[in-house]
Amino acid sequence: MGYINTIRDLEASTYGLPNFGGNSLLKQAGVVQGLHTAHDTAATAASGVSAIDSTGLYNVLYGQKVWSMLNREVNALAMLSKRPYTSSGWRILKSRPFGGSGSTLTLQSDGSGGGIGSDDPQADEIGGVPENAGLSTAADGLGAMAPTYAQLFMSPKTVAHQFDISELAMEMAQIDDGLGDIRAIIREDMGKAHAEAQNKMLVMPLEFYGENSALGDIERNYTSLLKIVSSRDEILALDGGVLATDTASASNNLGKIFGEERFTAASFLDSEVDSGTYAASSVRALTLTKINDMIRRLRVAGGSPKVILTGYDTIQAIADLLQAQERFMDRKEVIPTVNGVRGIKGQEVGFRVATYYDIPLIPVKEMTSTTNSADTGISDMLFLDTDHLWLQVMKPTQYFEDGISNGNPFGVGRLGNQALYRTIAETGCSFFLGQGKITNIA
Repeated sequence: MGYINTIRDLEASTYGLPNFGGNSLLKQAGVVQGLHTAHDTAATAASGVSAIDSTGLYNVLYGQKVWSMLNREVNALAMLSKRPYTSSGWRILKSRPFGGSGSTLTLQSDGSGGGIGSDDPQADEIGGVPENAGLSTAADGLGAMAPTYAQLFMSPKTVAHQFDISELAMEMAQIDDGLGDIRAIIREDMGKAHAEAQNKMLVMPLEFYGENSALGDIERNYTSLLKIVSSRDEILALDGGVLATDTASASNNLGKIFGEERFTAASFLDSEVDSGTYAASSVRALTLTKINDMIRRLRVAGGSPKVILTGYDTIQAIADLLQAQERFMDRKEVIPTVNGVRGIKGQEVGFRVATYYDIPLIPVKEMTSTTNSADTGISDMLFLDTDHLWLQVMKPTQYFEDGISNGNPFGVGRLGNQALYRTIAETGCSFFLGQGKITNIA
């Protein structure tokens, strides 16, 4: 009649249901308890109303927007540069032609050093030769020498998440649940879950790799940044039941990486790590000196930290330390791209973060706290030179779906749809000494 006298008239006008001819409001006691469970008007688990009446009719329409209460940021994944998977390995210079493999050239001055081409040559035998020197004459300081290279290899890792939706759930979502295209909603949330899982893989705690019996399939994940940025000393410190229950060796998940091992002796695979002993109650206080020392060590080694990944708690701790000295953090705009993070100001596509010595501090909600103390520690800090640290992508994230909506229920073997997100990639590093980590802090 065109008049709105009661709430029923308003509902009919709003939702286009004159005389309640439709059934969009007649499911107030039913609930979809999954993507397969049928609606049931007699269900009591939804709102406690066992019969359909006028008291709850308005409450059953929730609108098509699904609001998330979950923080699903993927900052670690965004900060890594992405490179195409063009080879299964790479070569690394692990030792100089002479002078060792440390950050600085090793020399001897007391007569105990070796000759040209040795790891510790005499200071007067590193290239200075007499006039008219004889080739291949050791006395003249000439002889055969060569740098030492190592070959590292990686296997691409497949990350996949599958889900399915029944035909009934898809149809009912368009009728009375108010969601509309349920496939679009689930597709979006599953896409976020797919990215969040990859982000978690990148900050997987190092000690989890020492739980071989409990986590036998952990190597199916991307290699964690916590594992890449590690050292023999750190592995020994957390091994043998301190943090990792399995005993580390040169052949298990904790001791090996990219086809090499860093358990037997210190090597080019060792990053700069400040971890302490991991003994009980050995947590250390975070100080600006520790941070400054790490940055100095990395620069001496030839690294150039582009980002510092850590947790929100550690960023707050740094801010408190600076405020106590009447110093404050600078801020800059960073823009995550397929080439990693860059600090060039652009359009409204980046976000502003705190910096320390002009290095962006990127908060990662998943960042672990590696400590063996009864007291709660704060998040680890990763100092990353992303010029030499990347995610090598064989197949970028792709979405696949088939089923009854596509006219092919036989392909999935059910009256519904099946869908899948899949990414094939792996983390890689070509300069371990240029990466740093501070752990076991509070």
